[in-house]
Amino acid sequence: MACRCGQDPSGSIWCRVMTTPPYQPYQPGHPQGVSDKSKIVAGILGIVLGSFGVGRFYMGHTKTGVLQLVVTIVTCGIGGIWGFIDGILILVNGGVDGQGRPLRD
Repeated sequence: MACRCGQDPSGSIWCRVMTTPPYQPYQPGHPQGVSDKSKIVAGILGIVLGSFGVGRFYMGHTKTGVLQLVVTIVTCGIGGIWGFIDGILILVNGGVDGQGRPLRD
């Protein structure tokens, strides 16, 4: 029996490209480079629109952004202080994007 691409003589389907793990030039857990997101933009978005989670959405932390939005809605706006303080802390200490890379200055 002749083999087609992706099939061995026994008839089972396989694909060498799909089963070979991708080459990783860096160690997993150690992000490469700096984020394309700005620390200043993330901080200002957190201060101005932090009650809506916009700063966290910008950074790629969607779960935290949604949580900030829900807390603000449930507390009738009082939870918006979380986003305001979060924006100040991002400006002072910096942070990381959704992929774990440090925000650029």
